[in-house]
Amino acid sequence: MDSRRTSLTLTQFPSKASETAKASELVSADYHPAERDWRFWCIIFSLSTCMLLTALEFSSIGTALPQIVKDIGGGEFVWVGSSYTLGSAALLPFSGGLAQIFGRRATMIGSIAIFALGSALCGAAKDMNFLIAARTIQGLGGGAITALIQIILADLVSLRERGVFNGIIALAWAIGGGIGPVLGGSLAQAGQWRWLFYLNLPICVVSAAMIAIFLKTQTPCFVTLKEKIAHLDIVGNIIFTASSTSVVIALSWGGLKYDWSSPQVLISLVAGLIGFCIFLAYEAVVATHPVIPLKIILVDRTTFSGYMQCFLMGVILACLVYWGPLYFQACKDASPIQSGIDIFGLSYSVSPFAVVAGGVVMKTGRFRPPIWIAWVLIIVGLSLYTTLEPDTPVAHAIGFEIIAGAGIGAIYVATQFPVLAPIPVNMAPSALVFFTFLRNFAFVWGVTLGGAILQNELKRRLPADLLANVGGSEEIALAVIEVIPTLSEELKVATRAAYADSLRIVWISLVAIASAGVLVSGLMKYFPLHTQANHSLGPEVGSLPANDTESALA
Repeated sequence: MDSRRTSLTLTQFPSKASETAKASELVSADYHPAERDWRFWCIIFSLSTCMLLTALEFSSIGTALPQIVKDIGGGEFVWVGSSYTLGSAALLPFSGGLAQIFGRRATMIGSIAIFALGSALCGAAKDMNFLIAARTIQGLGGGAITALIQIILADLVSLRERGVFNGIIALAWAIGGGIGPVLGGSLAQAGQWRWLFYLNLPICVVSAAMIAIFLKTQTPCFVTLKEKIAHLDIVGNIIFTASSTSVVIALSWGGLKYDWSSPQVLISLVAGLIGFCIFLAYEAVVATHPVIPLKIILVDRTTFSGYMQCFLMGVILACLVYWGPLYFQACKDASPIQSGIDIFGLSYSVSPFAVVAGGVVMKTGRFRPPIWIAWVLIIVGLSLYTTLEPDTPVAHAIGFEIIAGAGIGAIYVATQFPVLAPIPVNMAPSALVFFTFLRNFAFVWGVTLGGAILQNELKRRLPADLLANVGGSEEIALAVIEVIPTLSEELKVATRAAYADSLRIVWISLVAIASAGVLVSGLMKYFPLHTQANHSLGPEVGSLPANDTESALA
């Protein structure tokens, strides 16, 4: 059999005694980072380009959404964001299994192709339902891309180094996150919002070409298609996706299309919650290759804490990126372009502090102090968000963004350490797939919960005269922004105050979520960090001059 083909046998968790015996092999107090050549950096650049794709799509839609709704209608506009994140969460668990079955390179190229198809369909959308369906397809590819970036990175570098390299890749997220809102606003303002999606296509071509040229990994050993399919938890994914969709429907309908006590909302919500219970039972008892690796999640309270912090951070980040620009559009008369610029404080503070946090962990080998400091920064920043009024200087708002963004950047990178430190390195791919899955699933909740709170608060707080004009609209949050410039000065002041007060409830909710993050972080214990990478199905051996990393390069 070809030496490049590798079995998928899963190593069991070692005993505590075995872990202790191997500690000297995995961890070195006198650790020195490996030296790497240009081919390694081509791979990192390729992964960064892929991250740029997902960041642009995630961050640009918020500023363009008012114009999109104006052009094609938007009775279900919340689903433009939720469908992408829900699609990401749906395929993401499959991506780990597909990478194990077909190899990293083929799976990454396929994911980029799906993303490109979704982008082309989004650009061609003629109505909101078509756009939502296309965004779902786009999300399928985007979710798989984000998971595979982490899996490939785990193949290339050790856990102790990974924070720095995650920070480097996060620079691409920062660039995309910063450019995205401005690009979305600019194209929307020019009536060319479709190019927001079409511009993804050349980037997809470049990304796929670079992956095809530079990334050469070991090929897993499967004999038949049936054997390959058997390693995919298809039933589990179907149950989870259906349950998630049901809950998102309930949250987007509640208080707007139907009363919270209506049968439509209650049935959707209860069905979704029951579905989640069935899903967990299926994963624990029936699934041979479960989507949720309960064995990994429950191996130690530190790993559980890392996963929970990842989820809470994802909710906060999604809510700020998606709904934050509306403060400037509603309360400051900012154009879509200007509102994108006004959230630069958040966009460009995440990545630098991600690099700093990764560097601190690599230097010290300790991950808990940076995480605790980061949660404090998030709480301080979000608490300052709650003070935002219509007349708050924009410079103050940007300062609040920087504080919150600094904490988010550190958490974005550092929560991988408590997840991975307690487990063997060969379990990293499964752990990372669920880590990325959980973060994307959190994005669903961030977008949906933020929208539900904002819409319901606006319905309760807006002046009666204005509500009579837009109250029948299901997209109150966006409809109000469109009419504010046409209002009398008295009604304009009252409307802006109502909008700021409604957003304040969103920010207060995020403070509560961040406070939960602090509590959960207290569960973490100290673990030494692995100083060797995962080689089970990753790079081919022998072409990278590193002391602990096998090559992913020809």
